[in-house]
Amino acid sequence: MDFNSLRKEINSKNISVTELIKDFFLKIDSKDPVINSYICTTKHNAFSQAETIDKLIQNGEKLPPLAGIPIAIKDNICTKGVATTCASNMLKPFVSPYESTVSSKLWSSGGIFLGKTNLDEFAMGSSTETSVFGVTSNPWDVNRVPGGSSGGSAASVAAGFCAAAIGSDTGGSIRQPASFCGVVGLKPTYGRVSRWGLVAFASSLDQIGPITNTVSDAAEILYEISGKDPLDSTCLDKPVPNYLKDLNKSIKDLKIGIIKECFEHEGLDPEVKESVLSGVERFRNLGAEIIDVECPMFNEGIATYYVIAPSEASANLARYDGVKYGYRTNEGSNLLDMTSKSRAEGFGDEVQRRILIGTYALSAGYSDAYYKKAQKIRTLIRKDFDDAFSKVDILLTPTCPTTAFLKGDFANDPLSMYLSDLLTVPVNLAGLPAISIPCGFDKKGLPIGLQLIGNVLEENKILNAANIFENDAQVIKKKPLF
Repeated sequence: MDFNSLRKEINSKNISVTELIKDFFLKIDSKDPVINSYICTTKHNAFSQAETIDKLIQNGEKLPPLAGIPIAIKDNICTKGVATTCASNMLKPFVSPYESTVSSKLWSSGGIFLGKTNLDEFAMGSSTETSVFGVTSNPWDVNRVPGGSSGGSAASVAAGFCAAAIGSDTGGSIRQPASFCGVVGLKPTYGRVSRWGLVAFASSLDQIGPITNTVSDAAEILYEISGKDPLDSTCLDKPVPNYLKDLNKSIKDLKIGIIKECFEHEGLDPEVKESVLSGVERFRNLGAEIIDVECPMFNEGIATYYVIAPSEASANLARYDGVKYGYRTNEGSNLLDMTSKSRAEGFGDEVQRRILIGTYALSAGYSDAYYKKAQKIRTLIRKDFDDAFSKVDILLTPTCPTTAFLKGDFANDPLSMYLSDLLTVPVNLAGLPAISIPCGFDKKGLPIGLQLIGNVLEENKILNAANIFENDAQVIKKKPLF
């Protein structure tokens, strides 16, 4: 259900917010055991918040902007008094003593907290298969993955277990699962949304954003969670526009750049390519000017990312040493032995793999050859984007090279798994905003995502173009039969 449909229900007074939330929990309790999108539900919090909104309605008082909207939170974002596990043994018993800035803003705006969603451990993965709480299924085909790392968030929206979910995006972890699950996923400009309360993976890349059923819902959530935060020094002190007001503007003469390198890559599935190019023609018919552009370093993004992100992860995860908080082994004859065993038992294989890659890339004698060189390539990737935006207003690519793959397809081939982020990671390296919207389906009936990329702080442009496309194509009205 999109926000407008929920508001009609609430405003009609045919159903109370409490009853509405009860219906959502009934659906979660009965159907989520198959999908496994939630790690935990927060019924006490939700019903308490719902009762507050119901009292405001009964008293005829003005409602906050998100009043009664049921929202799920990815479980690497801190929520006070509720477990924040990062889907890892390392943080399995951790209950956050504070609320993240993003979730605090959502609850202040009247949102209803349904629970915490599943993810790849510490947000490291592209399939939500590395969670200690088990694999999440794709509602379009339960034998397939929902993408990752925000797979639980995307699956919960697609299955109708919430109206919106919050995810985090380090290299495509909002957009890729949104593409696989046939929903909308928005990664804002780096610094547009506070990261305070987000458990760090790669601090120069991480960004929080919404996953929703419609573009207008994503615009509304973004408006509520954006803005300067004194608790996050990387958060931008820039005015936040009303993104909803910028929707439905004509895109006649809007210049859309088609990144040539994205459509020439040998790993791009022909059905995905055909569907996205059909989307390009739709934009042309809607009045946009289509321009081919080159970003020569775009395809170098994946190698660059998998040096920089693990390097930052190895530094951020050094704090989990079995001493201050987190998992601690019952064994260990001395401090070094205890720490090494705690980390070996607390972290899963993929997290350990990335810590090792990052530690190696930062080690003496290798940092110049790997980490510093990757940072130089990162600068060149950003320069390519700057050059492209001197010619066009927004850029267009497929979101992912393929549709959702089967569970276990890449269990023994992590390098092939990494390639699913090929088309999303350059955006994070450059700190740009991007959105994934459904543009069609393959022959198996699986959703295909189209990605629109904007220049810094130009979310309004990609949201408007995405909204025009969504309303014209009507792809989003098709839902999984789950």
